[in-house]
Amino acid sequence: MLVKSISVAKTQHFAIKNIVDYTHGAIKFVDYLIRVGYEKIKMLLKTILDSITEGVFTVDKNLRITFFNRAAERITGFSRKAAIGEKCFKIFRANICQTECALKKSIESGKSVINLPITIVNKAGKQIPVNIRASVLKDKEGHIIGGVETFVDLSAIEALKKEVSQKYTFEDIISKNHHMQNIFEILPQVAESDSTVLIQGPSGSGKGLLARVIHNISPRRNKPYLVVNCAALPETLLESELFGYVKGAFTNAQRDKPGRFALAEGGTILLDEAGDIPPAIQVKLLRVLEEREYEPLGAVSSKKANVRIIAATNKNLAQLVEEGKFRRDLYYRLNVIKIELPPLSQRREDIPLLIDHFIKRFNLKMGKNILKVSQDVMDLLMRYDFPGNVRELENILEHAFVLCRGQVIEKNCLPKDLLDELEEKHMLASPKLLLKEQEAQIIKKTLEKYSGHRGKTATALGIDRSTLWRKMKKYNIHY
Repeated sequence: MLVKSISVAKTQHFAIKNIVDYTHGAIKFVDYLIRVGYEKIKMLLKTILDSITEGVFTVDKNLRITFFNRAAERITGFSRKAAIGEKCFKIFRANICQTECALKKSIESGKSVINLPITIVNKAGKQIPVNIRASVLKDKEGHIIGGVETFVDLSAIEALKKEVSQKYTFEDIISKNHHMQNIFEILPQVAESDSTVLIQGPSGSGKGLLARVIHNISPRRNKPYLVVNCAALPETLLESELFGYVKGAFTNAQRDKPGRFALAEGGTILLDEAGDIPPAIQVKLLRVLEEREYEPLGAVSSKKANVRIIAATNKNLAQLVEEGKFRRDLYYRLNVIKIELPPLSQRREDIPLLIDHFIKRFNLKMGKNILKVSQDVMDLLMRYDFPGNVRELENILEHAFVLCRGQVIEKNCLPKDLLDELEEKHMLASPKLLLKEQEAQIIKKTLEKYSGHRGKTATALGIDRSTLWRKMKKYNIHY
């Protein structure tokens, strides 16, 4: 009896030691248990697995659940009774279940999958971020008979990360750039008012998104939000699109057709590409802004317009006014509140935030589990000028998602024309070399600004005259 007790104690000690040795608990222990099969150890296993905070479940080779611990019940919302016998993807409904199942990969390859962040959907339909480890289960002959997976609930960590990142997010706009932060600060007051807003910024900088946010947080948010691209339609069609027409206004006008101002009643209308509005339409828009009324084509009476107008353009309207291409009175009516959006090249600190945002979006859209971009790709994108701004960054990452086969986006996944352009501009050089080139250019430009005066140049650069002289010698700058 004493020998048997010592033997059992040794067996239990070995089993517990396996758990301690295996950080996230019990995978080796489960493997050992199946090979040994002692009833007492099974009971010990169940007690231990039900006491740990990580979710643990096992499956057979057909991915049917054979064990489900108490933490797995808590995290998923499914009881052990409901889970056992079901295919694991029916219980977890993870974002990788149909395409990149970790357990299936592990069973097929015989290799473990470690520290993989995924998202599951619990019984209540809520998305739960978890970190998983998957490994195979073998019998005493070493044959694979199933798999085991442990998972840790990351909800609290993700909530903390979200809380930290929220200060850089306003609705769907993401930025920590000081200029954008200033815009974030005034947006609630802008949205609360009913004043006309003029949004200027380069193509792809997010003018349409900003206009949508203003509407979404305004008192008009439950009313229509309509967009009219003023550059996409010829003058006659644009007029009928905006103001509508009545039956018989022209040939084939068989019935009344309401325009966008009528359809947007009580809500908001975005005049996109406002710099391209034809002169004749500018006159009619001026009346809407001044008198809050308009006339449909062919109508004999006016209609009231209870619509907030937001205008967006990538052109400088003030300059167009000076050139005689845009009505001055309309410009002043539109320019009640002006918001200038900077290009992405002037808010480079936002590039990592936007990359992370787009990776999450495309993972959900394409059912992939890409974690990040490589450091080479990050360095490259941080140096690129992005003439197409945020929209171009989004397109680059979507292209990379299509080609990426792993969990990290590498340089060969990027569009070839982008790489060719960077190669042509020598932007694929090492960061150290680029820093030297940039420093030399800054010194040259500052010297030019102060007509070669070294004292003023050194003061402007915040360095000593001797340091300036050494750098001029180093970069072979003569002035």
